[in-house]
This record gives sequence, C-alpha cells and structure tokens, in this order.
Amino acid sequence: MIVGFNALMKSNRFAIVDLETTGGKAGRDRVTEIGIVLHDGHQVLDTFHSLVNPECYIPAGIVELTGITQQMVATAPKFYEIAKTVVELTQNTIFVAHNARFDYTFLQEEFGRLGYTFSRKKLCTVQLTRRVFPGLGSYSLGNLIGHFGLPADRRHRALDDALATAALFEKIMANGEADQSVEEMIYQGLKAALLPAGWDAERILELPEACGVYYFHNRAGEVIYVGKSLNIQKRIVEHFRNPRSKGKQMQELTDHISYDITGSELIALLLESQEIKRMRPLINRAQKARSYPYVVHRYRDEEGFDRLEVAKLSQKQAGQLQVLAAYPKIDHARNHVRATADKYGLCLKYTGLETGTGACFHFHLGTCTGTCVGKVAAQEHNERMELAIEVLQQNFQENFFILEDGRRSDEYAVVGVVDGVCIGFGYLEKAEYRGISDLFDCLSKVQQTPEMTQIIRRYLGDQPKVKIVPIPENYL
Repeated sequence: MIVGFNALMKSNRFAIVDLETTGGKAGRDRVTEIGIVLHDGHQVLDTFHSLVNPECYIPAGIVELTGITQQMVATAPKFYEIAKTVVELTQNTIFVAHNARFDYTFLQEEFGRLGYTFSRKKLCTVQLTRRVFPGLGSYSLGNLIGHFGLPADRRHRALDDALATAALFEKIMANGEADQSVEEMIYQGLKAALLPAGWDAERILELPEACGVYYFHNRAGEVIYVGKSLNIQKRIVEHFRNPRSKGKQMQELTDHISYDITGSELIALLLESQEIKRMRPLINRAQKARSYPYVVHRYRDEEGFDRLEVAKLSQKQAGQLQVLAAYPKIDHARNHVRATADKYGLCLKYTGLETGTGACFHFHLGTCTGTCVGKVAAQEHNERMELAIEVLQQNFQENFFILEDGRRSDEYAVVGVVDGVCIGFGYLEKAEYRGISDLFDCLSKVQQTPEMTQIIRRYLGDQPKVKIVPIPENYL
C-alpha cells in the first residue's frame, strides 16, 4: 500500500460529521444542523455543533423526524456564517460519516454556493463496518447503536449522531481488521507502483470529485489524453488502476493533470468531443474523426415512393439534399440504414443499399415486404419509411435551449440548438435569467459537428425530464 497504517494514524486526525437537512437531495435541500467530532482514531479531541438557518421551509416530515422546527432555526446562523469554522475544523483531517456520500455531498453543495470547493479525504463508516464486522443484519446507524450498545441520547440530531458514529469508529479501529480497510478506502486501492514517477496518492486526492473534463499532460505540457467523468477523481484513479496498455501508457507519459469542472454532464460530453477533435491527443482512440463526408438523405421518386440514399456529400450538394444524418465512414452509414431497414421491413432498393431490377435480396429472405415487386402501395411504404426516418434522423427539427444545474446550484448550464445543430454552450446565473436573449448571450460558440448533435439526442433520450426552453419561430 501507499502508506503504513501506523503512519496514517499518527499523521491524520479525523473529522466525524453528521448533518441534518431539509431533505435528501443536495442540489435542492439545505443543511439545518451540523455536528463535528474531532478524533485521533482512539478518542474524541473536540466537538462542534450548530443549528443552521436553511433559508427555506422545513417539511413537516423532517420536523417530525429530527425535532428541528422552523422557529428553532429562525435565529440560527446561516451556513456562510459558520463556513469558515467548518473549513478550519476539517482542514488536514479525514472526513468520516455514516453514509459519507450524503453528508459530504451536502457540504460540497453548500460550499459550492459560496464559490468554494470543499475537498477532503473521506471514509464511510457504513462501508468500514461491513468490512470489519461482516454478516450483520443491518448497517444503519440506529441498528448498529442497538447492536453495539453505543451511546445515543437523541437520534437524528447532528452532534448526538456524530458522537454515536465516533463510538462506532472507535470499535472499528480497535479491531485488527481495520488497518488495511481504512487505508484502502482512503486511497481507493491505489498502489504507488500504479502512479506516474514522482507521484503519490495525495496528488490524486487533490483532484475534484465533480463532473467535468480532464486533461493528461506529458512533460512538454502537451495533452495526451482527454476524458470526461461525473467524478473526475474517481475516473482518474480507474485509469491508473487499469492494467491494460492504455493505463500503462498513461502512467509512463503523464506529468500532470488539469481539468475543467462543468457541473452538467451534457456540457462535459460536448466539451470532451470538441477538445478531442481540436487537440487530437495521442492516447485517445475514439472520436478522432474530424470530417463526416458520408450522408444519408431522403427524396421522393416519380412514382411517389420515399427513398433513402447513402452518398458522399460534395460542397456543391450542401444545402440541396434533405440530409438525415452524417457519418465519418461509409460503412457506418450503410450499417445504420441496413439495421433500420431490417427493423421496419423496408426494401434494400428503396434505401439505397441495392441496385438492379427484380426482387431485392431481402425479399427472398422474407424481411422485405415486397415494395420492389409491387406488393406494397406508396402510402403504406411511406408510412413505414417515416418510422425509419425518425430513427435515422440526427438533426433536430426544432430550435431550443437545454437548461440544467451548472457548476453550482444557483447557476444554469445552457446548451443551444438552432437549425438542427448545437450552436454553443455556457453558463448563466439563475438570478440573471430574464429571457431568451440572456440564454443566447451566455453561449460560447462551438465548431459544429454531427457528433455533437448525436450526443445531445442520446442525452435527451436518457434524460427525458431535462428542462427544455423552446425558441419562438419569430425570434430568429
């Protein structure tokens, strides 16, 4: 491992934290109480407690659970008033909590609203207890309090639950199985041998646990790899733990790492695509195509049948064809059309994949319904073709903006789509949003590629509840 357990215990203190909140979603809900227990791994060193004015309504169910009422927090300090104390108490400590992701994410969000990045090494006592005391029926704090007879005067109050977690932490530390588990969880299983020369795990743990795009640089400062992740730190750990050739290449060539936090996964996807095409990094294998010369376009023949054709688009033809999709390689276009034709029983001759007279090959196989031999009327064929076109169509038919939470919860991430393509992305303070013109003004222009349109289409398919703001036809 990277450090010995004894050295870990001597060189680190632990900040055992518990929060009460107005709900379970960090981006929406707020902190109402915080309890911090400073610990050396053996005993409690100090404690801190404060109610927090969440500046919002506390739901009745939360009041019933915690006993914290609107009246109790009315005169309590707002989070920004205790933020400096929380930073100072937790600085140079390992963050410990029962279900650490919950408490840690809420603190990150509260600090993010203040423009500060909160980052600490962390441990989860749920995961630790599972490793050190396997086989228990439940690992909720309430059940562990009962199982181990831990002190707990008031459940669901921050300091009391933090002290109960501290007592659980002492039991974990007293167990002979704790040393390796604690070390592995702090350093995420990284071994020194997996890191670039001169690196230690602390350098990895300084990276943000946030959504964005990251860049691997060599000694000359050149970007050798660009990636995107919802958790930059975690993804980079996975890169260095990868025993395959790409992981080894990263280990051998990487000198330093930089990153751009995007908040929005969609902007991270778009920025990654743009940067790979702009920089053409050494290690990136995918997404290097810079041109999409092959297209699938539609047209109607003299007999009223809608047809498809795969063609190489010339500069002269641009704007003259009704293009559905563009591809870097002709095989990609043909394979997509072929799969779609099979799905909807379309004739290969009417999708541009076969020429000649008589029945097409698929008619003999039974997958073509017989347009090529006069068995299907134009109306029926065209209705089936419209279904296929919906699948093949990559460009959008509408003009709109996509709005998501940005790098902070009080900021919008904005992506614009006009005339079927992505025109740019950017950020806008939610308080400054007045109308469509503000959304246009916040965009940074991008080099338009078919891939960006595909990224947006896939993302909207995966995230059907994303906020869409239509652009009125008379605005453009």
